[in-house]
Amino acid sequence: MTDIRTVSRGPVPTTAPEAAPTYWYGDEPTDRRGRSKAVLEALRVYRAAEMAMRRRTRESMSMGENELLVLRYLLREPGRRVRPGELTRYLGLSTASTTAILDRLERSGHVTRAANPEDRRSIFIQATERADHEVRQTLGNMHDRMLAAVIDMSPEEAATVVAFLHRMSDAVDGVAVEPGATTSP
Repeated sequence: MTDIRTVSRGPVPTTAPEAAPTYWYGDEPTDRRGRSKAVLEALRVYRAAEMAMRRRTRESMSMGENELLVLRYLLREPGRRVRPGELTRYLGLSTASTTAILDRLERSGHVTRAANPEDRRSIFIQATERADHEVRQTLGNMHDRMLAAVIDMSPEEAATVVAFLHRMSDAVDGVAVEPGATTSP
């Protein structure tokens, strides 16, 4: 297993060597293209590190991605009443798939199902104390390291990063598969 450690990658270059226009980045002036490429590359490196961390977390907790997503969702607001249908919409899965995930999490002692006192036909899903403890134990160090990486940012730096991440989220969320697009075999 590869262990990714926190490594300072040094300052982000503000200029790039003279280069010909590329397919991905068009005909922007070289300095703008260089800065853009450096930012996008840093973002790709971060995403790769995050995906590796998520894989290690899933392996250490013997869970799949969707099981972890359910626990994170439930633990964000402990005590909040969450119905299975809400989890189905959050995960973007079928009701049957959500039920299978909840069955696994209940068997492993990570969630409980409780009857809705106002409507006995429905239930609420809640994370157990065991789940909370296990998630905190597994992810606590990672959250501490992430907080240490940003805690000393100035208000201006934080605002710039937050605005950038919102723009990137909007850009990625705006990508749609065109009708008739083919997938690779």
